[in-house]
Amino acid sequence: MPGTKPQYPSEFKAEAVQLVRSSGRSISQIAKDLGVSGNSLRTWIKQAEIDQGKREGLTTEEREELKRLRREVKILRQEKEILKKAAAFFAREDSGIR
Repeated sequence: MPGTKPQYPSEFKAEAVQLVRSSGRSISQIAKDLGVSGNSLRTWIKQAEIDQGKREGLTTEEREELKRLRREVKILRQEKEILKKAAAFFAREDSGIR
């Protein structure tokens, strides 16, 4: 499927960021050597800086929590809609209206 992004393990990302910090080589060169895009590597570096408190933004942990909470809200909204329809159905049944 075109346009999908490969998922890299967090250990791989952490090692790539460490390599950028310790090697003295350019981000572009390291990205090429690792077979990832330069933009991905820059994003990993930025996220590592956020996680370490060196930069403003949502930490990885906060992003995961936000993702989990959004999924939970979606499920709760679906459940609420189902309950609303069920209540309306049973209200019609009780009043004899079909």
